[in-house]
Amino acid sequence: MSIVTVQLGQCGNQVGQELFDVISSDTNDAQKYKPSAQGKAYHACSQERFFNESITGELSARAVLIDMEPKVITQAMATAAKSGRWKYGDQSFFCQKQGSGNNWANGFCVHGPRHEEAVADLVRREVERCDRLAGILTLMSVAGGTGSGVGTYVTQCLRDVYPHSFILNQLTWPYGTGEVIVQNYNSVLTLSRLYQCSDAVLVHENDTVHRICAQLMNIKHISFGDVNKVIAHQLGGVLQPALTDETHSQYSRNPMGELTAGLVCHPEYRLLSVCSIPQMPSSSQAYSAFTWPGLLKHLRQMLITSAKMEEGIDWQVRAPPVGQGTAERPSGFNRSLANLLILRGKDVSSASACGFMDPALYSPWLPPEGAFSTWRSPLPFNRYEKSATLVSNSQSLLKPLDLMVGKAWNMFASRAYVHQYTKFGIAEEDFLDSFTCLEQVISNYRHL
Repeated sequence: MSIVTVQLGQCGNQVGQELFDVISSDTNDAQKYKPSAQGKAYHACSQERFFNESITGELSARAVLIDMEPKVITQAMATAAKSGRWKYGDQSFFCQKQGSGNNWANGFCVHGPRHEEAVADLVRREVERCDRLAGILTLMSVAGGTGSGVGTYVTQCLRDVYPHSFILNQLTWPYGTGEVIVQNYNSVLTLSRLYQCSDAVLVHENDTVHRICAQLMNIKHISFGDVNKVIAHQLGGVLQPALTDETHSQYSRNPMGELTAGLVCHPEYRLLSVCSIPQMPSSSQAYSAFTWPGLLKHLRQMLITSAKMEEGIDWQVRAPPVGQGTAERPSGFNRSLANLLILRGKDVSSASACGFMDPALYSPWLPPEGAFSTWRSPLPFNRYEKSATLVSNSQSLLKPLDLMVGKAWNMFASRAYVHQYTKFGIAEEDFLDSFTCLEQVISNYRHL
C-alpha cells in the first residue's frame, strides 16, 4: 500500500525532500548489503510505498509540493533531481508568487479556499496512481502562514474528500525563542484544528532536534538542513517497512493503519512524539558497537524521563508502583498511553522488549498488551547496524504545549496582533475556541 505525502510551506518541503532522500538511500542499501529475498522484499515494499516507477525505471516521489512562493519548491525539485536516484513529478507541485506573510489567517482564510480546487486535483491525481492507498502524510510547520495556515485548510479538505483514509500530520514545533512574534498564535490555531481532523499528530520540536545536532552529531554551525536531516532520519525509521505482530514474516502493507490503531487508542489523545537511538555522525558509525540490551535500557529510561536523546538521562527516576495515584508519582516521570517500538538491524530477533511491558509505564485503564507493540526488521536502517525508534503517545509533549498555549493566551489577553487575524476573517471567538480545545488536551494528558 502506498503513502501520499503532502509537503506544505518551506519547512514541509525541506523536510519532505530530506525524507525521500533518506528513504531512497536506505532502500538501495537494503539490496546492496543484503541481496537476499528479504532485502528484495524490503526494497519492493518501500518503493511501492513511497515512489512511482515509470516505464523507463525512473522513480518519482508520491508527493505533492505546495507553497505560496516558488523558490522553495524549485530548490527541492532541483536537489531531488541532482541525487540521480529519484525526483519529484513534473506536475506534482502548486505555487504562487504571493506568500502568506507568516499570517495564519491569510493562509487559512484566503489562500486555502482560493486554491482549494487546484490543490485537491493534484492530490487526487497522486492518489489515483496508487494501487492501494495506505494514507496521507502531511508535513508542515505550525508557526507560519503557508505551512500552518494553508496546511491546516488543506488537511481539513483532505479529511472531507478522503473520509475513510488515514491522515497523519507531521508538525515541526518552532524554537521557543523564535523569530516570528505571532508563532504561538499560529501554533494554537493550527494544532486545535488538526486535532479535529487528523488521525494522529506527530510532533518534532526544533529545540530538541537542535540539541541532537549539537551534542550527538557534533555539528558546530547548525543549519536548517542539519535539523531537517535528523527529522527525516526519525521519520524514516518509523515509515520504512517492518515486520509487525499481525504480518509475521511479511512486511506490513498498511503502516499508517497499524501505527494509528496501536498508538491512538482514544480520540482525545492524538499527540505523538518520536525518539531514535543511536544518533551519531556518519564518520563515527564504523567505529561504534552497540548491543540490544544496552540500547533498549537507554531507550526505556528516555521514555520514562521524557528525554529525547541518550545524553543527560536522569537515571534516578523510576517507574512508580502499579496503581499509584497521579499525585504520588515521582517527579519527572512520564506516563504513557501507548508506545510503538521499532527495531532494525543485526540480530533483531534476539532483542527483548520486556522492559516496555511494565504496567507502571501506562495509564491504568489500558493493559500493557494493548498499549505496547513492537515492529522489527532484520535490515540495518540508514547504515546503522542496530537502531531503535520509539513512537510514544505520552505526556512528553505536555510541557511545551502548556508553555505555548500560555504565551499565546498572554498575548491574546492584551489583544496583541489580533487585528492582523480579524482582517482576514478569523474572529476572536475562533481564538477562544482554539484555546478551549487545547486546554482540554492539556488537561487530558496531565491526568493520564
